Amino acid sequence: MIIAVNTRLPGQEQPQGYENFIFESLTRLTEKFTQHTFIFIFDKPCHNNQIFTKNVTEVIAGPEASNTLLLQYWFNYRIPALLKKYKADVFVSLDGICSLRTKLPQCLLIQELTFLTHPQFFKKSQTRFYKKFIPEFLAKAKTVATISVFSKTVIIDRYKIASDKIDVVYAGIDEIFKPCTPKEKESIKEKYTDGKEYFLFSGNINSHSNLINLLKAFSFFKKRQKSNMLLLIVGKPDDVFTKALKSFKFRNEVIIQDHLSKDDQAKITAATYAMIYPVLYDEFAIAPLQAMQCEVPVITSNAGALPSLCGNAALYSNPEDFKDIAEKMMLVFKDENKAGELVKAGIIQARQFQWDKTAALLWQCIQKAINN
Repeated sequence: MIIAVNTRLPGQEQPQGYENFIFESLTRLTEKFTQHTFIFIFDKPCHNNQIFTKNVTEVIAGPEASNTLLLQYWFNYRIPALLKKYKADVFVSLDGICSLRTKLPQCLLIQELTFLTHPQFFKKSQTRFYKKFIPEFLAKAKTVATISVFSKTVIIDRYKIASDKIDVVYAGIDEIFKPCTPKEKESIKEKYTDGKEYFLFSGNINSHSNLINLLKAFSFFKKRQKSNMLLLIVGKPDDVFTKALKSFKFRNEVIIQDHLSKDDQAKITAATYAMIYPVLYDEFAIAPLQAMQCEVPVITSNAGALPSLCGNAALYSNPEDFKDIAEKMMLVFKDENKAGELVKAGIIQARQFQWDKTAALLWQCIQKAINN
């Protein structure tokens, strides 16, 4: 069987964890099903430096789909020609867009639907594109994969798609995220925070990360608790956040770490007092799940897919209310029993998110597309 896969990486548009999802799940499928040929189709050279198995053919098919007009050209003209050239049996599209001009069965991954609830975070052309074409993509695809039960419910309710057409394919957690010993924890804190305890946020730093409210919550916490607790933020800050931080009273107690290796991110996660993840939306919830696997308490938003992914293993706050976020931070800080309960629940919750399971679920969805 010849399986063509859209491995186009949409750059800044992609949610946190998306690229890792693509390569972790596809690596497992190509290694397990060596009897099949996989055609990985990029619209520009891949910077991931991923080494694929011999049954993978990489195809660079320009032009780079950098706007909505080029997206339509790429999917509706370039893709059908390549599917015909390589005699593909199925087309798997992993960025929420499928081809409307091929008769081949298609398996479509919808990784986020936030243009419906937060259109302000997208370009107007993007919002118009998705609102117009998502119904057509969902109708065209033989099967649909999504990242959470929440997203599946939204698709069913909004677009009236049959439930049995949609499979939930959870992301996995890398094994490198694991608990550390007390001695290792002290060493990590000495390296990054001069030995002080810290709250951690890890992820994209932009408007929907809601970090301005996190700064306000941290300020509220500091004024109430009078502790030497720091706030460590892992990610590349945008201009809006950088400007806001300059006027923040406790800016000297906020540490920004960018360009960390995955190994260093895992160590910082394992050594934190608690993960604070107040984002307005996130379909992957990678950072809080990584923290759970590291046996760290998690505070996150009660919005979108986060409750369905984190279950009873997190404290939930209203992301629009910085005082609510701060109250949850103070609860974890003062109540060791509550923190311990969250850790125990997190260990159980994290076990659901394994990459082998992700690959198996995605393969099941691909097979269903072919058989349908």
